[in-house]
Parts: sequence; structure tokens; C-alpha cells
Amino acid sequence: MLKLQAKTNLMATEIERKFLVDHEKWQRLEKPEPMHFRQGYIFSDEKKTIRIRVTDTEAYITIKGGTAGFSRSEFEYTIPKADGVQLLDSFAASELEKYRYCITHAGKLWEIDEFLGDNQGLLMAEIELDSEDEEFELPAWTTIEVTDDKRYYNSFLSINPFKSW
Repeated sequence: MLKLQAKTNLMATEIERKFLVDHEKWQRLEKPEPMHFRQGYIFSDEKKTIRIRVTDTEAYITIKGGTAGFSRSEFEYTIPKADGVQLLDSFAASELEKYRYCITHAGKLWEIDEFLGDNQGLLMAEIELDSEDEEFELPAWTTIEVTDDKRYYNSFLSINPFKSW
């Protein structure tokens, strides 16, 4: 039986903005070691998503609600890594892989995803905020905002990869 354990950063609401990343500036930037993510979607439509994510050391199950503005409900729980791998292999309807880099810029944490496989070539930066009107400074390596473009949702990319656009 699957045993859920809440992560310490469990949140009921995710407020997130997404931006494309300039490849040339990104290549010149000094970066930390990335984390490898394998993530799959057990269920996904416009109102809800159930995702499994496996890293090199951990696994998570995440349930997200529909997006309104820049916000949506999000519940994420740590699960045993072996369970995460089994859930991905047995139940994911779609999947993607990426490297994630965590970079602090102007006091804010940015998560930059370098997609692999059929999404290779896509670089996207995300910032989570405390409120929709929170101000932040854009890093020089970001380009256009894609928060409202559903093509850039990971769940969409898992079934409509970047290479097919």
C-alpha cells in the first residue's frame, strides 16, 4: 500500500511565472550541478493533474488543480523512490525528462529546466511567488514570458513534445 508523507514545503497554492531562457546567455552562465528529473502524468486535464516525479534520490506525487491567473492549488508528497519508479513505469500515461538547475537571482530562487529527449532544445525558467502581484527582477538570461501559454506546461510537453512544434 502506498504510504504518503508530507514534504516540509507542502503548499496549498502555487503561484508561478515561466520564462524562456536565452541559449547563448545560458551557456555562458556559471551553473550549479543539475538534478535529473523523470516525471510522468497519471492524469492530466485543464482542471487537475496527478504527477509522479523521480529524482536521483527521491520521489514525489503531486496533485495540481486548474490554473487561475498565475495560481493553482498544489499538494506534493514525498513517496519512496522505488514506489515512484513503479508508479511511473506502470501508470504514467505520458512522461518527460529534464535537468533542473536552481539559481538565486536578486534574492529569489529560479528553477531552470533543460529538457531532454523529444523536448531537447527547450530551456525554461520558473519562479514561485508569494502573491500574484509580487515584484521580482528578471535575470538577463530570460527572454519572453510563457506563463499563459499552455504549450509550455510540462503535462502538455509530455504528450506534445517541443520537437513537433
